Amino acid sequence: MRRAHAMPFGAELHSAGARFRLWAPSAREVGLHLATGQDEVVLPMQARHAGWFELDTPLGRAGGLYRYQVDGGLMVPDAASRYNPGDVHGASELVDPLAFDWQDDDWTGRPWNEAVIYELHVGSFSPEGNYAGVERRLDDLAELGITAIELMPIADFPGTRNWGYDGVLEFAPDAAYGRPEDLKRLVQSAHRRGLMVFLDVVYNHFGPDGNYLHVYAKDFFTERHHTPWGAAINFDGDNSRTVRDFYIHNALYWLEEYHLDGLRLDAVHAICDDYEPDILEEIAQAVRDGPGSQRLVHLVLENDDNAARYLGQGRGKYTAQWNDDIHHCFHVLLTGETDGYYADYAQNTIGLLGRCLTEGFAYQGDASQYRNGECRGEPSAHLSPACFVSFMQNHDQIGNRAFGDRLTELARPEALRAAVEILLLAPSPPLIFMGEEWGTRARFPFFCDFGGELAAAVTEGRRREFARFERFHDPQARAAIPDPCAETTFSSARLDWAQREAPQYREWLELYRCLLDLRRRVLMPRLAVAPGGSGRFSLPQPNLLQADWTLGGGAAYRLLANLGDRVAEAPADSIGRIVYASPGVSDAPLRLPAWSVIWRIEDGND
Repeated sequence: MRRAHAMPFGAELHSAGARFRLWAPSAREVGLHLATGQDEVVLPMQARHAGWFELDTPLGRAGGLYRYQVDGGLMVPDAASRYNPGDVHGASELVDPLAFDWQDDDWTGRPWNEAVIYELHVGSFSPEGNYAGVERRLDDLAELGITAIELMPIADFPGTRNWGYDGVLEFAPDAAYGRPEDLKRLVQSAHRRGLMVFLDVVYNHFGPDGNYLHVYAKDFFTERHHTPWGAAINFDGDNSRTVRDFYIHNALYWLEEYHLDGLRLDAVHAICDDYEPDILEEIAQAVRDGPGSQRLVHLVLENDDNAARYLGQGRGKYTAQWNDDIHHCFHVLLTGETDGYYADYAQNTIGLLGRCLTEGFAYQGDASQYRNGECRGEPSAHLSPACFVSFMQNHDQIGNRAFGDRLTELARPEALRAAVEILLLAPSPPLIFMGEEWGTRARFPFFCDFGGELAAAVTEGRRREFARFERFHDPQARAAIPDPCAETTFSSARLDWAQREAPQYREWLELYRCLLDLRRRVLMPRLAVAPGGSGRFSLPQPNLLQADWTLGGGAAYRLLANLGDRVAEAPADSIGRIVYASPGVSDAPLRLPAWSVIWRIEDGND
């Protein structure tokens, strides 16, 4: 099986050479510099309508390097480059996507009710720091009970180390991790093990180094809207149709050419678009009508606005959203921290956690103290629990801390264990961040690989943003925050897989395996048709949370969790059989030690 996505821009190989197309409405002329063996030819591109420049030449060959010269001066890579071996300022490479012979023709994906997601950063996940390093660990993840790996962004970024959110070449997998065919081998190997592969994509901004679009395609951006990164991407102004198509094709490209199973769209609340249907709806429609009509493809949002209208079934809808609310509830409950946005979860924390578990968002149009009383969110209780990806840790919530410390450093083990027992057996799909499953204490700080003045500005900016926290008022305290641009900061984030063999880590690993096995056997079959609007919660005693759901086939599912430091006793819980109980829980009478849970289910088989 050969796979390729046909694009209206970039370089496309064909039987008689290659076609090159660049949208450069701000340029007067564009020249193509094309390497042919040891030589380089310079070919003028023909100006077409609406700012397009085009050239078809028999000199194009797979593996050839090329750049565009704008108005006889600046040399730039292709914004739609499939691969840039010399980094973001270098030449692009002509890639023949049909050269890779896929061997996973029978793979049609997995249903969303089976999703157990493992987020990882390719560069720090393994000692090798590349796609091959991830591939070597796929058996470990499958054995754990993972059904999907989610790669942090891989679009070409400056340097050799980066979280990925500074990408500037949206179609080019970064050369630091390997070649395009190496990524394809990883995806193929994952499919052989029954693992889905999702990719995190960034459609709200470009990184600060290596983006040349503002030189030759000024209409790619607009001053009508502003974002934390400056002028917004132009999704709704003059000449915005090409910009919209750029991102629609990007989504289709990753799904078709790399046979990915889904995308996670980063921070879509920072996308400004007054057009109807907006760009999010257009992307979802294109995916549903395209690869999603042939196999199971899942689209996930990160959206601080809690805009429930994007979620559910239909052409313009998204499968799910990362539920930051449930993370914040868990974090406040486990650490007691109430700085910043955690202030919104400081009161009635367990009640808000219950709302997340049974209704989706904690904030569904409620006033936010952190946002000075502004209302946040939309009603979500009518949606299926499957629409909300739950987690206690992810790259953001660890790495956006000053030192990148994990919950294993911040929370007591017994409290953390109870939270894990809730997360992995609740109806919503869980997400685990790499190393979490064995309780690693390895930090995951923010890191990048900028140089010169930009590096100094990023380092200073990173430390300045923490000055508002009391513990960092002193300049000396801020100076201790790791330098994002230092190689040692990156190396400190790399997982040590040998840790898993130590007794204190194996205990966590076995807990995760046990819970995920229960999820597979007991919960997943009943989640396929789990209805929305069936979740309920109550707080029968202080620190005691009860949550109930109706699952597929009418199964009644219940959680009772003691999330406090004292033993809780309650009348016997008569609903069904016990699926799981924390150590020390007794059933008659019902007695829950501090920080413990019991899960029960009742259906026609009980």
